[in-house]
Amino acid sequence: MANPNLGEVERGDLVSRLMTARRAIRDASKSPNPDAEAAAHRAVDDAKRALGERGPVWWDDGAPDLNRRLVKNTPYAEWYASLDRQDHGGSRIA
Repeated sequence: MANPNLGEVERGDLVSRLMTARRAIRDASKSPNPDAEAAAHRAVDDAKRALGERGPVWWDDGAPDLNRRLVKNTPYAEWYASLDRQDHGGSRIA
């Protein structure tokens, strides 16, 4: 989730940078230059960090960062395990 404290213009610019970097990955993956692809991946990471999707948390309420964690490794594991299969796409992820 992007930082909601970003201004509309700043967020728009960062999303544009992110999409440009993603297209650069696509294009570089078709080329024989591995350095170009690595640079494009770094550009995606930079944009995501600027948006607040990676890196230090942007919130200040003391809540832990549970992004990019398996649910079974979070405080929500027991709750998630109790859900019916249809509640989460018909498959159990545990």
